[in-house]
Amino acid sequence: MEAPAQGLLEAEPLRGRDEDAVASADFSSMLSDEEREELKAELVQLEDEITTLRQVLSAKERHLIEIKQKLGMNLMNEIKQNFSKSWHDMQTTTAYKKTHETLSHAGQKATAAFSNVGTAISKKFGDMSYSIRHSISMPAMRNSPTFKSFEERVETTVTSLKVQMK
Repeated sequence: MEAPAQGLLEAEPLRGRDEDAVASADFSSMLSDEEREELKAELVQLEDEITTLRQVLSAKERHLIEIKQKLGMNLMNEIKQNFSKSWHDMQTTTAYKKTHETLSHAGQKATAAFSNVGTAISKKFGDMSYSIRHSISMPAMRNSPTFKSFEERVETTVTSLKVQMK
């Protein structure tokens, strides 16, 4: 097995303060005039290549825009397509499917609960209707807690309606 390299050939990347030390170091005194000239020439060449690549990229982007315009593709259409694709992708995720299933199940349970409450209320009103019809002939029914409660509610509702209409 090889021993880790030391000095300039270390295998580990530079850390924060090492980078600062390298950035602030002056290596120009270590270079000969010939090496300095070669590096300057390489720097100019790299800058020229970067400029050329930027120009080529810009020309290709313009060409891309022209082609999209000829095909009738515009920014709004692309946004719509991206939104539709994102919406479809989101709907196909496991999290969305589980959430949808859970909410759907909860909605079904809520519907059933409301239906049961409605049935219970209807039954109660049905019972009260029956008791009201027979209360004239049966004074005991008029004194029942259900009838008294219903009678109080009707009186309260009528009173509040009268107040609101004034």
